[in-house]
Amino acid sequence: MMDHLIAALPPGSRVLELGARGSFHTERRDLCLVRLDLEMPDIRGEGARVAADAARMPFRAQCFDLIVSNYSLEHIPELEQTLGEIGRVCRVGCTLFLAAPDATTLTDRIYRWLGRGGHVNAFRSPQQVIGLVQNLTGLRCRGTRVLFSGFSFLNARNVRHPPMRLLLFANGNERFLAVFTWVLRTADLLFGTRLSQYGWEFCFGNGRPVDSAEWWPNVCVRCGSGHSEIFLRRHTEVRRALRFWESYHCPECGGWNLLTED
Repeated sequence: MMDHLIAALPPGSRVLELGARGSFHTERRDLCLVRLDLEMPDIRGEGARVAADAARMPFRAQCFDLIVSNYSLEHIPELEQTLGEIGRVCRVGCTLFLAAPDATTLTDRIYRWLGRGGHVNAFRSPQQVIGLVQNLTGLRCRGTRVLFSGFSFLNARNVRHPPMRLLLFANGNERFLAVFTWVLRTADLLFGTRLSQYGWEFCFGNGRPVDSAEWWPNVCVRCGSGHSEIFLRRHTEVRRALRFWESYHCPECGGWNLLTED
């Protein structure tokens, strides 16, 4: 959804991301991209980086055409003030893309149990998120979609100082995580459980409703990129792995994954 929103922006549009680590990348150089965070990570990437509090943004009113909050609101203590600031800096016709974890899911519970922490706001339903955002920003919801987990935060490639509890997940072995996620996704398909779900993404603002029917359970265990089964079969080499499994390499990072049906 976020890629489509960025692609649809006219030249010269201003984009604000809450979180300076860069949860997305774009090849467009005709956009003004600003990434805001309390602390500046030592990474490079496109866009300007601003060290500031999201609850007190140093921007004039109505100056952004797209605001991206990709797994950031759950970390912000002053949630209501931040949402008010988002509403303040939105231009007429602005779009807000928001992704948030579901605090009731297995993934989020494992994340917090491992001590990754930082989730000061617990979102338990999409209706809760929609109500908060609409009331405090004035932007209406145009669509929402369920997001699935690749457990990339367990991957040893992404963990600098692995906690002892990671040993329960084969110390973050990528092949183990691929099998683990396949088992959870298959259980969801067979029994209607929610073991492989992680959260939701939302689109707020004026304009036509966003298609919420897309279903992308194939999420990479290394980088967390999600793709549909049809896309992966068309654009990657899907191989037979043993009797019951098909595998593919993520088109974004090359990580090894097991394929599941949409």
